[in-house]
Amino acid sequence: MPFREINSKVVEAQVAPGQKMFSQRGAMLAYRGEVSFTPNISGGQGGVMSMIGRRVANEATPLMTVEGSGTVLFGNGGHHIQVINLAGDTLYVEADRLLAFDGALTQGTMFMGSQGGVMGMVRGQVSGQGLFTTTLKGHGAVAVMAHGGVIELPITPQRPVHVDPQAYVAHHGDVRNKLSTALGWRDMVGRGSGEAFQLELSGNGAVYVQASEEKL
Repeated sequence: MPFREINSKVVEAQVAPGQKMFSQRGAMLAYRGEVSFTPNISGGQGGVMSMIGRRVANEATPLMTVEGSGTVLFGNGGHHIQVINLAGDTLYVEADRLLAFDGALTQGTMFMGSQGGVMGMVRGQVSGQGLFTTTLKGHGAVAVMAHGGVIELPITPQRPVHVDPQAYVAHHGDVRNKLSTALGWRDMVGRGSGEAFQLELSGNGAVYVQASEEKL
């Protein structure tokens, strides 16, 4: 179900009978019609492993299952909202950046070390983000949150993209990630972002970067 952007901080979603969507707890601003919101303790379509992934990533609250017939307005904390439409590919996104998404998408989790090796695990510690990243795959829409707006940067084999780990929001496509260092280890003591660490994304796809390094 597509989202309609009301402004940079609010999106609207149509909820139809027989369909469902998932949202972060506290994301509902208002709704019209006969719509229900219930905690999803099983972790959505990803089942137990999806739930475990979110727990490891320090997401303490369950997703809400949204069902019924009506219109719902979503927003959270005044954060900027970016709508990403998937056409069969997989979106990798930090769990705490998910605002709401189509229930038709298949959820999963990816251990960051599986793509970036040991450095992928280091990235989770340095950026303060979880070692597990949520995956959403299929056809549908996803609304993610960020600080100060979002820019989409294309990734091509000839032009990898280097991102400050704390500015990273999400990525999709056939993309590999690894953490690289721009300074020597002694120089990096006490530094947790841009000038010390860079997240390198290579392959074919796109990465979404927020305008601020502030954490959600």
